[in-house]
Amino acid sequence: MRYPYRMPKRHQIQFPAADVRELSQDDVYFFLNEGSKREKIRLHDYDRIYKSPGLYEQVVYDRLKCQSPSVVVDVLKYVVNQTGQSMSEMRVLDLGAGNGIVGEVLKQHDVARVIGIDIIEEAREATDRDRPGVYDAYYVMDLCNMSDEQKDDVAAWSPDCLVSVAALGFGDIPAAAFLEAFNMVSDGGCVAFNLKETFFDRSDTSGLSHLVREMIFSNYLDMYHLQRYRHRLSMEGIPLYYFAIGGRKRADVPSSFLKSLNLS
Repeated sequence: MRYPYRMPKRHQIQFPAADVRELSQDDVYFFLNEGSKREKIRLHDYDRIYKSPGLYEQVVYDRLKCQSPSVVVDVLKYVVNQTGQSMSEMRVLDLGAGNGIVGEVLKQHDVARVIGIDIIEEAREATDRDRPGVYDAYYVMDLCNMSDEQKDDVAAWSPDCLVSVAALGFGDIPAAAFLEAFNMVSDGGCVAFNLKETFFDRSDTSGLSHLVREMIFSNYLDMYHLQRYRHRLSMEGIPLYYFAIGGRKRADVPSSFLKSLNLS
């Protein structure tokens, strides 16, 4: 096994000038300079970023000081402890696993099993390249269009925890996909994830915030922990705040629930 991760060669990265950075958080970009080639890359173009070893880590964690993986996994640990269990017993489903950063943090907490799910093949390839051995299984699938075989494959791991870090709220994972992942976890299972700071703001039209609020109000999810924290810095160096949410699943959410919220 090759974790913990070690940063490969440094990339030549340039952030745009301050006077052209007035973009929404999911539209920001940077430049990658390699010799005479200059490439403009959107921060959420994961399929491209993962192809360059260490590029995601250098931009998001080194330059922008992201701390969400450790914060959300700590929230998960808190919820697990509240149930009287230990992390070493947990079989964790990592939704939006990306290139394995969260899986690596989970392994450092000695969880029993870590199962990754992402929608792009580039994420699994980057994980296999940079963090082999972190996941017990890693599935590339669209949760909104799963086959029976894919559902059975995940179910065979009997996941009793769900974690999702920085993958919710910008359209990366739709509400229906989050609900599918939630329903894969056993009743009484522990859940931890993060959402944008607008979680309590009804102007948030992403759908995820609305869904999570209604899941809590409708007793599908018992909330044990809510924490506002600095997710990362913007390219201007301004703190961007998220909410980390931890809780315990009470029951599966029926598909009709999405329709009742006009989110299907």
